[in-house]
Amino acid sequence: MFLRPVMLSAALVLSTVASQAETLKVAISQRGFWDSSFIDMGLKEGMFKKENLEIEPFYTEGGATTLDAVMSGSVDIAMSNGLLGVIGRYAKGAPIRVISAEFTGGSDAFWYARADSGIKSFKDTNGKTIGFSSNGSSTNLMVLALIKLAGTNAKATPTGGAPATYVQVTTKQIDMGWSVPPFALQDVLDNKLVIVGRGSDIPQLANQTVRVNVVTEQGLKTKRDALQRFMKVYNAAVDFAYTNPKALEYFAAENKITVDFAKKVLEFYPRAAVQTTEVKGLDLTVRDAISFKYMAPTATTKDLAGLIDIVAPAGK
Repeated sequence: MFLRPVMLSAALVLSTVASQAETLKVAISQRGFWDSSFIDMGLKEGMFKKENLEIEPFYTEGGATTLDAVMSGSVDIAMSNGLLGVIGRYAKGAPIRVISAEFTGGSDAFWYARADSGIKSFKDTNGKTIGFSSNGSSTNLMVLALIKLAGTNAKATPTGGAPATYVQVTTKQIDMGWSVPPFALQDVLDNKLVIVGRGSDIPQLANQTVRVNVVTEQGLKTKRDALQRFMKVYNAAVDFAYTNPKALEYFAAENKITVDFAKKVLEFYPRAAVQTTEVKGLDLTVRDAISFKYMAPTATTKDLAGLIDIVAPAGK
């Protein structure tokens, strides 16, 4: 008889703790990419619950759509935004903050053409249309750099996400498309498509952060503690992805591919590329932002002093 109130009290305490889990709404660019899968892996492994976080993820077509979601207040965090587009918004007064790097270098992205197109390299792209996801995205930055390196007059064309771009290439609406494995990679292996260029062909990009994770200024002020816990779990999920075989199984199941094929995909994503603690090569990014008219000609890295506020993971 006397134990019953104690048991009831304990149940109420547990219920109260569970109800206090903080919800974070997260917009994630391009479902199905390796680096867009870390949050899903963390959810599957119950990592966020251990930090008393309830994550509500949804996926976008990348680029401006992800940034729009956080600026509108629809989500708390916008993942994997092209740094060039973020800088462009910030330069126009948008109250946004970069809380971590997301991808450094260009090893993941590649550009391809139909095998029967006759296009073998970017030198063959005079007068051709070449896809990228959206204005200000990392693929926007890369394709403009690749065209400049080749010295051609190719036309960079926004084509949306990787699946939509694939359709436009195979139906001959555009000459070349962009992708990130696993999308379109099997067709390359089957000789239906040919890789014409890769982000890793751009020398200066090797140590330049091209994508970042973003929140609003107000969100950073009011939810810094939750964001610190989020980054703790996110980094743990990244470590899990590169050390636990279950990660490849999760990724393979999500994309309906074999684990062996998933291992080929992973070759495009070196561990160092997904570090989160430093936005690298900012001077190069400012130069690109000036070149592509996202910043004024006199801009310097000092003009971005208020943009970057790296959120150290809780417990660090």
